Amino acid sequence: VQLQASGGGLVQAGGSLRLSCAASGRTFSSNIMGWFRQAPGKERQFVAAIGWGGATTYYADSVKGRFTISRDNAKNTGYLQMNSLKPEDTATYYCATRKKFCADYGCYPPTYWDYWGQGTLVTVSS
Repeated sequence: VQLQASGGGLVQAGGSLRLSCAASGRTFSSNIMGWFRQAPGKERQFVAAIGWGGATTYYADSVKGRFTISRDNAKNTGYLQMNSLKPEDTATYYCATRKKFCADYGCYPPTYWDYWGQGTLVTVSS
């Protein structure tokens, strides 16, 4: 699986962005999809994950109520809608997929994920 993340950019605090993750191959619908972010000098951290069919979602506490993860398996694409952005959301955002099911904290470790996109930079100005 190859992943291509896009949609990052510069936005003011309180603004919105929608990230996209385009996947190659026919296995996208059978993979869990997730989003992570990494700020300069910090470790990569979990943001959100979505199950195969899109009905099950998990979010880090820091983004709950502001971010929404979704997917369109017909288009082999996943999304991260980010609203009410804060300066502390500034980071490079990565999409990832994994074959095995994970739930909540079980999705958090980056090492548990199989495939990664190249990252897209989100900068939130105050």
